[in-house]
Parts: sequence; structure tokens; C-alpha cells
Amino acid sequence: MGSPVYFAKLAVKNPSDNKLAKIRRICKAGDLENKVKPLEIANEDQLVAIKVHFGERGNDTYIHPTFVREIVDQVRASGAKPFLADTCTLYKAFRHNGVDHLETAYLHGFTPYVVNAPVVIADGVNSHAWHDVTVNLKHFTRVKIADAFLSANAMVVISHFKGHAFAGFGGAIKNLAMGCAPREGKIDQHGRNIIITDNCIGCGQCVKICPQKALSLKKVEKGRKCVIDKDACFGCYECMSVCKQRGIGIAMPNEYEDFSERMVEYACGALKGKEGRLFFINFLMNVTPQCDCAAWSDPVLVPDIGILASTDPVALDTACFDLVREAPSLHPIGDNACHGTNFDKFQARHPKTRGYHQVEYAEEIGMGSRSYELIPV
Repeated sequence: MGSPVYFAKLAVKNPSDNKLAKIRRICKAGDLENKVKPLEIANEDQLVAIKVHFGERGNDTYIHPTFVREIVDQVRASGAKPFLADTCTLYKAFRHNGVDHLETAYLHGFTPYVVNAPVVIADGVNSHAWHDVTVNLKHFTRVKIADAFLSANAMVVISHFKGHAFAGFGGAIKNLAMGCAPREGKIDQHGRNIIITDNCIGCGQCVKICPQKALSLKKVEKGRKCVIDKDACFGCYECMSVCKQRGIGIAMPNEYEDFSERMVEYACGALKGKEGRLFFINFLMNVTPQCDCAAWSDPVLVPDIGILASTDPVALDTACFDLVREAPSLHPIGDNACHGTNFDKFQARHPKTRGYHQVEYAEEIGMGSRSYELIPV
């Protein structure tokens, strides 16, 4: 028997069986209330961090705030004090600092009046509010975690399971890793291994988008070519996302696997001190090729599947991966020209990624188990 993963399909059995009812059922089945109920510690506030992604402006597939409200209400029923939180982004858009990020959250409906909880930016206005957490793992001895998450007694991690251009896919593990880290921690995870390849045609699109002004154009024998200032680059990979010629690459042959491992080690650090007081919910809806940091929302890869929950983030992400793999494709993906099933749709869309390595490595370092029991609720 593997770790329990509770699964609410989206099919409606009766008029009252809406998504909010399914969220209530899945929280009850997973015993959320007892995972986050106040500890009997004198003079200590009973705070529960609810990790969410507020969505980049222009994106419309982030988890709906009314769904989040239902989970907040379940936490409040335990007697604890919930708050919603996320961290500043590495790239410069509308969530790069705490002020713009909070305004974006409000514009997307994540106001205290809607979600019934305070909304905070966990690493502060300028992403300087963090402390080191010791992990002693392969890539990191210590990782940087935002203060608001460290201050909480328990955590509920609400994730939109979807694709990602470098992680392959993003679920609970990635939400913990990037989402609980300040900008310095995100730089740690990304690395600084960008290179310019022979495919570069000097179009300059990457130069325009680089937040660090680390890219520039130089004259060459046959036109122009991009050059990179390695000291200025912090590895946000925004340049790769706009290069249509694949003129930007990664220097290390195992970089995609290493990227996954660095994320997992940060996720491990985010969980430290909250063992037994964790609950994870993944929404397998609007499974887009890119994450909610994109300022757009591509057509989805597969039909909406359901809502899943577990106390084991490794089992949860593995179950979600399997369900997407088994689901029918809604349009051709990569080399799979038909609407097929039973293939890694994320790697088909992002060929160099090694998304499944997230759960392999997480299991290896003891974060959870890839073995799971899927329990319908």
C-alpha cells in the first residue's frame, strides 16, 4: 500500500455536487482539520500558511480564489489562523516586488473579503525577508526560505498542476521550491548556465526581455549575434522563453535533471519543522503547457481531471503526473500527432526537460513515496 491520495473527479452526480462540495469532501477525507489544528504551546500564535500562486497579469488559469476560500474556511474550522502567501518573482513583471505582487493578487480576486484571510508577500517588499534552513543535501547545505513560511506552525500547499518550460511540470514540489524561496533562493535553483548557440540570428528579442541587461548584440562577419555577461546573468531563463531559433541553451549536459534536484532540495527546506502538519491539494484543471507565471494561458493539454489531496507531496505529484499521462490529448503534442494516451505529455511539449525526476529525487531524499493509493471521494 502506498501513500493515500484522495481524488475527487469533476463529474457532477447531483445539483449540489459542485466543485466547492468536492473541495470540502477532499479536505474531510484527508483530515485537514487535524493536520492544522492549534498546537498546545503557551503564548504561541497558531498560524497556518496557505501557499498559493496568485497568477501573473494576463494569465487566467490560476486557481480561482473562491476555491481557495473553501480551503481557508476548513482551516478556520480547526481554530487556527490562516493567511495566504507567495514570494516575489525573479523575472521583472507584475510580481517582482511585494507592492506590485500584492496589487496583482487583489486584481485577481485574492482579497481578504473574498478569501476570508489576510494576504501577505512572504519574503517582504523587496524579497529580503528570509533565513537559511539547513538541509545538508547533494546541491545545497542550506537553502533560503521566506520568513512568513518559517513563522507558520503548519502549511497547506494549494497547487495548479500544469506544464513548465524547465521543470517539465509544476505541482506541489515546485510550488514549495520556487514559491517559498526569495529571489536569492530562486537564483540558487535556476543556476547561471545560459549559453548562446550557433542558431542565434541576432534578432534581439532576448536583449529586450532580459531583466538584468545581461544580453547585448555585437557585430559579426554575417550580421549580428547575441553575447551574454555571465556576471550579470542570474539564470531566470526568460531569454530562452522568447527565442524562436533556439539560439540560447544551457551549458551543462545534466542541467535539467540538476535543476529538478535543486528544486526538490529547496522544497525539502520549506517543509522543515512542519512534519506532520502539512496538507497538499493539487488542482488537475486547466492543465496548460506553461506555468501561471506566464502572462498568457495556452490551450490545455488534456481535459479537466479533478482535485487531489494528500499529506505526501511526492505521491500527490506522481498521481497527478500519471493521470495526465493516461488522459487523452486534446491536440497534437510534440511527435505524438494523434490524440493519444500513455505518454509524458510534458516532456513531449518540452523535450529537454526531465520533470519526472522531481519525484524520483524527492523519494530518494526521503520527502515521500512515489507509491500511492488513489482513493475516490
